[in-house]
This record gives sequence, C-alpha cells and structure tokens, in this order.
Amino acid sequence: MNPHNSMPRNRYNHSLRAQGSRSAPDQFTLRVGIVLALVTCVLAVSVAPVLAEDESDAQAPTREYFAYICAESEDEVSLIQFGPGGAEIAKTIEVGSFPAEIEGPHGINVSPSGRYWYVSVSHGQPFGTIHKYSTGTDEWEGDVRVGMFPATLDVSMSTGLLYVVNSDFYGDHVPSTISVIETSTMTEIEQISTGTMPHGARLDGKGSMLYSVNMMDDELVEVDGLRFEITRRLALGEMKHGSGDHSMHGSGHGPMVEPSWVTAPTARGKVYVAALSGNQIIEVDLDSWKVSRRFDTPAGPYNVDVSPDGNLLAVTYKKADAVGFWDLDQGKEIKRIETTRRIPHGIVITADGRYTFATVEGVGGEPGSVEIYDNQALVRVAVVDVGKQAGGIALWERSGP
Repeated sequence: MNPHNSMPRNRYNHSLRAQGSRSAPDQFTLRVGIVLALVTCVLAVSVAPVLAEDESDAQAPTREYFAYICAESEDEVSLIQFGPGGAEIAKTIEVGSFPAEIEGPHGINVSPSGRYWYVSVSHGQPFGTIHKYSTGTDEWEGDVRVGMFPATLDVSMSTGLLYVVNSDFYGDHVPSTISVIETSTMTEIEQISTGTMPHGARLDGKGSMLYSVNMMDDELVEVDGLRFEITRRLALGEMKHGSGDHSMHGSGHGPMVEPSWVTAPTARGKVYVAALSGNQIIEVDLDSWKVSRRFDTPAGPYNVDVSPDGNLLAVTYKKADAVGFWDLDQGKEIKRIETTRRIPHGIVITADGRYTFATVEGVGGEPGSVEIYDNQALVRVAVVDVGKQAGGIALWERSGP
C-alpha cells in the first residue's frame, strides 16, 4: 500500500467528503442551527475574503492531466492524475539502483513522443545516472552513467537525443558539463563543457538549440544541439557603471544573481531566467541576445514556465514560500499565492494553458506535495501529498486508453 496515497486535498473532488446517515434533529437543534447560519451569513458579508468571487470562477477540468513527480528524499516518482474527479496519486514507482541508499531523483522529463520518461538520479559514487522508463507500464528500460549530480534534462523532438546538465552541486566550484545521451541505446556520446554549476536545460521547438544557465558564472548559454558546442554566452548580472569595487562577481558587476532556471524559447523569441539570488525574472531577447526586461520578485525565484500563448509566466519563489503569476504583456505580477508547505520547487503549465502544477518540498519529516492552480481564476484547486522533498516535475500527455 502506498504510504503517500492518502486522501488528496482538492476543491473539485466532492466524492471525498465524508458521508453517512444522520438522525433527524430536534427542534432546539434546528433553531440553534438557524441562528448560527444567520450569524455566519452576517459575518461572511463583513469579512468575506477578497478572493471569494475569483474562487467561484474556477471550473472543474473536463479532461485528465498526468504529471510525474520526483521525491528526492524517497527515491520514488509519483504519477499524479488530475481530472473531473479530483487529483490523486495514480501510481508510485521506486527508482534508483541501491535500495539501502538515498540516491536522489532530481530532474525528470517525458520524450516528445510520450512513450518514455527519463529521470536523473543524482547522488552517485561520485557520478550520477539517467534512467529510462516506459510510460503507461512505467517499466525500467535502461540507464547510463553521466557526470556529477545530473539535474535538469530535456529530449529533442528532432533527434531523440537527451541533454542533461551535470550540476555538481556539492563539488568544488569548477566548470562542469552537459551530457548528450543517445536514448535508444542509453549511451553517452558527448560531454559539452559549459560552466560552473549548470542548471536548467530547455530546448527550442525544433529540438536543435538548448538553453541553460550557469549558476556560479551568472550566465545564460546557448548550445548547438547538433554540433555539440556553445554558440553564445550572455552575462546576466547588472553592471555597476563607474564602480571601483571589484570584490563582487566579475569586474564592474553587482552582486551575483545566481540564475537557476531558463524557459524554452517562446514564439516571440524570448526566454525567461529565474535569478535565485538576484530576486528577478530576466527576459532575454534571442535575436539581439540582450536582456530586454528585468522583473523584481520576492525572494528566491527558482523555476519558471510560460504558457503556450506566451502571455502568462508562472514561478516558484523558493525562499518566499509562494507561487507567482505574471502577465508578460503588462510586465507585472498579477497574483501571488502562498504554498501550503515550505520550499516550492518545480513548476509547469499544461499544454492547453489551463492549469499550473507546482511541487513543494516540505521540511523535516513532512511529505512533499503537488499543488494545482487554475490559470483563469488564479486560485489553487488541488493539493496532493507525495514523497519527501518533491522537486522535479514533468507533464505527460497520455494518448489512448
């Protein structure tokens, strides 16, 4: 029995409400009930939350959505199902090679075909591995050893090649690599030198150009996914013009911004970078290869995603325990919602733009959780507990029965 498959907390699954027989109330109970109801109504008029009208706009989904979630401190991946009946854990899959050790599943993604999912298992001895599973059956298909602490990964729709950043979080701050994996045989065919503590890895729509950030170098990199080489680098820190203080990162630069994530390019030719220490979302124009806008945020923006139409950006604020929603046309945050637990981590927007899924790590002995938000009403509509330290998340567009 799955210890984390406890009753999910969600707005839509009305069948989860407790039901049972009740004896007929006496007249005194009825009168008390009526009085209490009237008092409650009066109080509700005077102290009703501002969001009440917005919450009523949330509509139950008309289809099923699926997401794979990594629990880094449990060595398991949960498949979450969210639909008209609510949200729940459909299955939990144990991952890794050594049952007696915590190996740390960190990054996860689904192949463009939807047939396979891949997970980076990071706490190697000393190298990490990438594991391949079939969707639907969730059967293990193979693995391959890569670099130190492999993290974010993506799969090309044109070549089927997988790219994973070897973040090396716990080693010395020295330049690391991006591994390139041939997925049919699970063979590493190249390691591309990139920078110090690479994180975030997202391909363009053609699957030929990869974008990643180097956290300790404060830079965005563009990788030619066919030539296996860095084509452009962009410094993300803000210049301090006329400053004679060189104690910060780089001559003439301000404090480190520590970029932690980058989105896939939008149809408008932009990518968005989360600056974990800089407390900013940084918009980069790919044509000019320049920073086009900076949005100040609460502490610790960590993961970001953009809706398919390019209008809505969703972000986890890791240090502020909240999720934010930004209108990119207006360039402003339109909603911020505190998470139910501490340390929000991953975030993804569904392919139809209707919902946002976010993972929350939790602290101590708490389970992790998955929170689901309605992108039209901008309210949380479901929460499901999963394994400890929920982090990596990937949506799966299920086809067929």
